[in-house]
Amino acid sequence: MDPHSVKSTSIIVLLRSIIANRHLIYQMTKREITGRYRGSFMGVLWSFINPVLMLTVYTFVFSVVFKARWGTGSVSESKSDFAIILFVGLIVHTLFAETLMRAPTLILGNVNYVKKVIFPLETLSVTSIASVLFHSIISLIVLLSAFFIFNGFIHWTVIFIPLVFFPLIIVSVGLSWFLSSLGVFIRDVGQTIAILTMILMFLSPIFYPVSALPEKFQHVIILNPLTFIIEQSRNVIIWGKMPDFTGLALYSIAALCLMWLCFFWFQKTRKGFADVL
Repeated sequence: MDPHSVKSTSIIVLLRSIIANRHLIYQMTKREITGRYRGSFMGVLWSFINPVLMLTVYTFVFSVVFKARWGTGSVSESKSDFAIILFVGLIVHTLFAETLMRAPTLILGNVNYVKKVIFPLETLSVTSIASVLFHSIISLIVLLSAFFIFNGFIHWTVIFIPLVFFPLIIVSVGLSWFLSSLGVFIRDVGQTIAILTMILMFLSPIFYPVSALPEKFQHVIILNPLTFIIEQSRNVIIWGKMPDFTGLALYSIAALCLMWLCFFWFQKTRKGFADVL
């Protein structure tokens, strides 16, 4: 196959590619997950231990040392609530940030797939987010377990978690295509993304509620693409509220449009990968 040939930008072609290569995506995701812990004594078990340790540290530091409270006004707010609420935001941010930070090196780290073999390069981003999503699911399991231990119940609204995360996953995989392509031509993209994701963490309502900000700054935070997902995640996990279905529908439509634009960019620029690498 000629690496310089023009590739289709159709969403139908994309879906067919993902379905046709689903076994390849599964095997590559499995290899990436297990390879991350290859050589360690406890192996994949670390994917469970890490979030447990993180949540334990957050609970101690913010609830015991700083005695932080979220400020919900509830008299029943326990010392552990702040850490659990914070952890929800961190899970959302980590899913988005880690996918973006991996993206600029996806093509650069797989040069052989570009030059020597017939390979569906678009599946690299899908594999990347699948791997990140695996660790996010483990973190969610730890979070829900902690919530049950501290409160004695789990809200039934947690069944909407996949629906809440869906638009974020779509946005993430779309931006992964864009950044993986851009990273081939501009090698500084990786460093820039690392800085931007760090800034994004503090501009997201992770460590504080939106209501804690002055009103003139609340509009800025709301424009953050993570804010809506974090707030909806807390609604269904922490507060036991129904998600904003209208907001999620509009977010999903915008996410799908962004994903297609990023895929369009990826398909149009991939013919130049072999010349640069």
